[in-house]
Amino acid sequence: MRNTTLCYLEQNGKMLMLFRDKKAADENHGKWIGVGGKFEEGETPEECAIREVYEETGLKVGSLRLRGIITFVMQPLSTEYMFLYTSGDFSGQLSDPDDCPEGVLRWIEKDRLDELPMWEGDRIFLRLLQQDHPFFSLKLCYNPDGSLSQAFLDGTELTV
Repeated sequence: MRNTTLCYLEQNGKMLMLFRDKKAADENHGKWIGVGGKFEEGETPEECAIREVYEETGLKVGSLRLRGIITFVMQPLSTEYMFLYTSGDFSGQLSDPDDCPEGVLRWIEKDRLDELPMWEGDRIFLRLLQQDHPFFSLKLCYNPDGSLSQAFLDGTELTV
């Protein structure tokens, strides 16, 4: 089991997205996601999110909004618990968007996010974020081929 964070920075109707294309063995290779990563020993979810945003973007987050907890069940990988954040409170200069160690950073209009290649489950929680849904628990179950097999929002199964 692993613990991770994911943060979507928001500004002027756009979200900062990361196209993961730098590591061939990356489970997110070829997909657009937010910024984040794995907890380091002793970190809180907030500390992890703030550190990861800074490492990947050069931006310093002032405050975070915890939006939900996502449980990923993806065979043959172990279960992952991801703390999902948004923030419009950040400062500094965005690092060279092509120099991020994980991929390429781009500000994308929120109404164009559905056009991007991403995990099917990400589309579900991005819609929840855009609808300003209250804090939620989302369980996403994936088949070995990467297709979404089941999704549960606050314990209720969704149609996938």
